[in-house]
Amino acid sequence: MSTRAERWRKAAGRATAVPFTVRCGVLFTGLLAVGVAWPAELLSSPRIMAVVLGLVIWPALAPRGRGGTAAALAAIAGWLIDTAGYGSPVELWRVLALAGLLYLAHTLTALAAVLPYDAMVNFEVPALWLGRAMLVVLISAVVIVLALGLTADLGGDAFQLATLVGLVAATAVTMVLSRMARRE
Repeated sequence: MSTRAERWRKAAGRATAVPFTVRCGVLFTGLLAVGVAWPAELLSSPRIMAVVLGLVIWPALAPRGRGGTAAALAAIAGWLIDTAGYGSPVELWRVLALAGLLYLAHTLTALAAVLPYDAMVNFEVPALWLGRAMLVVLISAVVIVLALGLTADLGGDAFQLATLVGLVAATAVTMVLSRMARRE
């Protein structure tokens, strides 16, 4: 145990600003996702939130493990508890905020995983990374809102058929990309 503590102290002494900032971004987006997802009654419960906060802090401290998945599942569990257990209505802004925050947490965790804690990196690198991620979130939100607008106008069997065709196309594209990645 003391060896591990000594390693952590040594790593903290060698840490540079950019990797530290990226890890703080992982923690911040995870906390925001939990804040958006969990019901207010449970956010004030110290027992439950201690576990949830431990799961959110995990990817910030050790981004290469399964911490990112655990943090995302903690936020999703909160969403399910709030909507199914507490009967909160599903609101578009919360869905978009949660999806965007989970994506940002995921992409920042990926950046933190490949960025050593003592790397000398310009602030432009994470700024460009985060800019691209924000662009993806924005475009996705616009497409979702447009699609929801179309679903109000369309309906019935034609819309269900188009949904199924879209799911089959997405699955096919995923399979093709997976095969191409294995070849190389």
